[in-house]
Amino acid sequence: MVTPFKSVVFLLVFFPLCNSSLWALDEPYPFFVTKRKQMVADQLIRRGIHDPKVLWTMLEVPRHRFVPESVEKYAYEDGPLPIGEGQTISQPYIVALMTELLELKGGEKVLEIGTGSGYQAAILAEIVPEVFTIEILPTLSEKASHTLKQLGYSNIHVRTGNGYLGWSEEAPFDAIIVTAAPEFLPHALVEQLKEGGVLVIPIGPQYRQTLWQIRKFATGLKKRTVIPVAFVPMVEEFH
Repeated sequence: MVTPFKSVVFLLVFFPLCNSSLWALDEPYPFFVTKRKQMVADQLIRRGIHDPKVLWTMLEVPRHRFVPESVEKYAYEDGPLPIGEGQTISQPYIVALMTELLELKGGEKVLEIGTGSGYQAAILAEIVPEVFTIEILPTLSEKASHTLKQLGYSNIHVRTGNGYLGWSEEAPFDAIIVTAAPEFLPHALVEQLKEGGVLVIPIGPQYRQTLWQIRKFATGLKKRTVIPVAFVPMVEEFH
């Protein structure tokens, strides 16, 4: 029987030998692969992230390709980084935690609110067949779309728009993840979530937010608080 611990050890030791696509994505190859292995071991596994799909994907996706060149060398460090327009890419642990909280099995249709750099969408797209992601800032939306296409993601659909409204034409979704913080739970997102689906969202005023895992049932919502967090505010329109 292969235990979760042995699976993780296998991933960390043999991953560079098992994925030749990294040779094309990583420059210099040994530096970024080593950094990703350290990130997964030190920031994720030690903090309790244990879903093998999430760990593998965090090893797979080249995070440094989603940040400005000026901060590329910090891409795998334990913290958020600026990506322009006053926005940030979340720290690796938060990305992994929110992904794990979605409890994805591999066949889901997922909606993301807050595309940002496109990194979270890429993480999701390695696990599920289709990701729909909305970004309110046109410059970030266009840049993320360009990056994702460069990396070969054909299963990510990017839209510029108001995340509070969701993506009604593609609803319902098996899972929804929100990477900016509203002060209340958006009704449209609840409506567009399937029964049995999971919504992961930070809620609250700036500097006083809580990450929630919300499951939808025919009888109502089951809500669970996870940890205090600090996200950029979720806005309805950009001027």
